Amino acid sequence: MDSVNGPKRQRDYKVVIKFVARANLHHLGQFLAGKRADGPKEATSDSEILFCPVGRSFFSPDIRKPQRLGDGLEAWCGFYQSIRPTQMGLSLNIDMASAAFIEALPVIEFVAQLLGKDVLSRPLSDSDRIKVKKGLRGVKVEVTHRGDVRRKYRVSGITTQPTRELVFPVDDVSTMKSVVEYFQEMYGFTIQYTHLPCLQVGNQKKANYLPMETVQHNAYDQDPYAREFGINISEKLASVEARVLPAPWLKYHETGKEKDCLPQVGQWNMMNKKMINGMTVSRWACINFSRSVQDSVARGFCNELAQMCQVSGMEFNPEPVISIYNARPDQVEKALKHVYHACMNKLKGKELELLLAILPDNNGSLYGDLKRICETDLGMISQCCLTKHVFKINKQYLANVSLKINVKMGGRNTVLLDALSCRIPLVSDIPTIIFGADVTHPENGEETSPSIAAVVASQDWPEVTKYAGLVCAQAHRQELIQDLYKTWQDPVRGTVSGGMIRDLLVSFRKATGQKPQRIIFYRDGVSEGQFYQVLLFELDAIRKACASLEPNYQPPVTFIVVQKRHHTRLFANNHRDKSSTDKSGNILPGTVVDSKICHPTEFDFYLCSHAGIQGTSRPAHYHVLWDENNFTADGIQSLTNNLCYTYARCTRSVSVVPPAYYAHLAAFRARFYMEPEVPENGSGGGQGGKGGGRVAGESCGVRPLPALKENVKRVMFYC
Repeated sequence: MDSVNGPKRQRDYKVVIKFVARANLHHLGQFLAGKRADGPKEATSDSEILFCPVGRSFFSPDIRKPQRLGDGLEAWCGFYQSIRPTQMGLSLNIDMASAAFIEALPVIEFVAQLLGKDVLSRPLSDSDRIKVKKGLRGVKVEVTHRGDVRRKYRVSGITTQPTRELVFPVDDVSTMKSVVEYFQEMYGFTIQYTHLPCLQVGNQKKANYLPMETVQHNAYDQDPYAREFGINISEKLASVEARVLPAPWLKYHETGKEKDCLPQVGQWNMMNKKMINGMTVSRWACINFSRSVQDSVARGFCNELAQMCQVSGMEFNPEPVISIYNARPDQVEKALKHVYHACMNKLKGKELELLLAILPDNNGSLYGDLKRICETDLGMISQCCLTKHVFKINKQYLANVSLKINVKMGGRNTVLLDALSCRIPLVSDIPTIIFGADVTHPENGEETSPSIAAVVASQDWPEVTKYAGLVCAQAHRQELIQDLYKTWQDPVRGTVSGGMIRDLLVSFRKATGQKPQRIIFYRDGVSEGQFYQVLLFELDAIRKACASLEPNYQPPVTFIVVQKRHHTRLFANNHRDKSSTDKSGNILPGTVVDSKICHPTEFDFYLCSHAGIQGTSRPAHYHVLWDENNFTADGIQSLTNNLCYTYARCTRSVSVVPPAYYAHLAAFRARFYMEPEVPENGSGGGQGGKGGGRVAGESCGVRPLPALKENVKRVMFYC
């Protein structure tokens, strides 16, 4: 066998097999028949071991030719597989999958590809070193400087000093020797690139340095053990019954030629229609961060955008408060504050309503820095446009931008006709608030960055179209949303209640003049293993938030988990039947399945609410964990499908219910609010707007995000 930190050699092992327990398949059978509430996990796990001997995911370069991704990575194809209890019994869920693997190449070549520049003749900057550390941490490498001895190591970090400056003790009396000398004397290996840092491998407490030129990434595709595994896949798919929910009628403004609209195959357009609540933009400005966009081009683009907003139903002043301001991308804060104060001086205290920003196509951290400064410092609503769209003006693009601007200003683009007619069951009868919640986690390798939680809630009734959003940072990889409800001690007021649920309930009452009598909570991003942990914690927080507003205030709650990252796919039984597929060959939008492949005892369904554009459409999986409102299956499915037609940013139905979608967008936006990552030696060069919120290795509590300005909170700033 191979040792992670040792040479390839044979070892003898004594294996003792002991009887531990007997899996009770009778209990499993009762569970699958719906006669038992909880499934015996041991029997399911045993079945999974039998059917899936190589783990849930298996990737190989032999299945399909790897595709180079750049940055030293390549994509391998493979299979995902798992055993799932369904109404048909135990089902084997198999799906094609892809994953990124580091190419089997020398580490120096990988670093050059990762950074996109020559590293052989110049030292790495602090920001380069941070990027390399993230890219290599945890990667298994093998040495190449010891002939046939290919010892393997796992990378734990990289040094802050170049190789030529590194020394280490070689005996108990702390005799020091340089890494360069050691490799020359011990292996006869001359290190050429002494300006590069070394890899740190093994235990971080005991320094173990490897120069980059002495190692390469381990070639997993050459592992003799992986070749021995074979996967046989049955081509017979499970046949299930489905039905297609009708698209809802959408209402537009009475002054348009078309006052209402019935979407066709999940899409429609704004031609001959006007936004149902078009807002007014009287005071706006534009900053141009793109050197290639001349003033005349920028002015022409702004005029075209203003005209499109007017055609779509907004009132838009074609003249900016000040002339278009040209700025360098590396001076974003200075430029934003200059424009803000110049406009404030000219407006004499009136608010600048909108900032347009023209960005280079490859803008690095510029977008994130701009959003952070506008939304947490200056309190400006902004709309960014890339250079390629400014040069090539497209009516469809301008129409989509106008939709985004309108909702950012507090307007509505369209509403469900049934909502205005008060015909939506269990929504239209009494004031109802719909929440969406999501937690996004940092990328692999960012071990100290916090997770970001976001909650949005509808602020209009009966339309349920406008959503206010709140965000917060919490512990790394923490899935439970900690700030849904919280209390703290104030020296004057005593115990004070707060939290995102409470604040959004209060803002709903301010916006509508009524307190919610029903709560529908769509929760995104929860794995099946955490369903009931999340339900218990977050339902309790909702209850406490309601009770803190008024004694005995406990509106009924429906708690639904939304899952998009699953491996179930639905295909039309007859692909040649054009009446059962869309243009891309996918199932029709509105297709819902709630039998056979669903849970044996619980309330769940698969809904494909969107029209496919490319590839195979992935239906969303909705799992109703708690329902005090007593929705029928048809009621919650129809509501969810209809809401998917109210997404503000485009004239298409979307794949995930909008409140959950908006929460995801808000959480993603909030990651830009975190301070740039500080290099370990304290000098500059961090990656602005994209790093973690704390210095690497810092063990203190999570640093809170900067607060959103009040005028930003009230609108859909994340669109």
